[in-house]
Amino acid sequence: MKWIRERDALIAQTLAFVQSVTGKTDDLHPPAPPAAAFAVTTEIVTVRALAVEAEPPPARPPPAPVPPPRSTGDFRSEMQARIASFKKHQERFEREREEYCAATLTRLRAAIRDPSTRPPADK
Repeated sequence: MKWIRERDALIAQTLAFVQSVTGKTDDLHPPAPPAAAFAVTTEIVTVRALAVEAEPPPARPPPAPVPPPRSTGDFRSEMQARIASFKKHQERFEREREEYCAATLTRLRAAIRDPSTRPPADK
């Protein structure tokens, strides 16, 4: 369970860092002593901002024109075309199933009527 100790040490380290940066102490969680393997060091560095005149950003090209929204009639005709295509697909599948079923039943009936083509029964 070494990872638990490492996790607890990391939490303590983070808490100590936050307290040193903000200057506030957490009343709910008193600071835990840092583990011997981890040393907490903080260094506050002040950075001075230099006043530099920046060039204005280059002008952006105008955004691409957005196509106008489709009218409801166009959407309706597209949906009707898709539905018609779907119905054609379903009718084709139904027709193919019927043809396959009829062909299978025809072969089965022919095999029942003609006993000479049946394989011999092994007993």
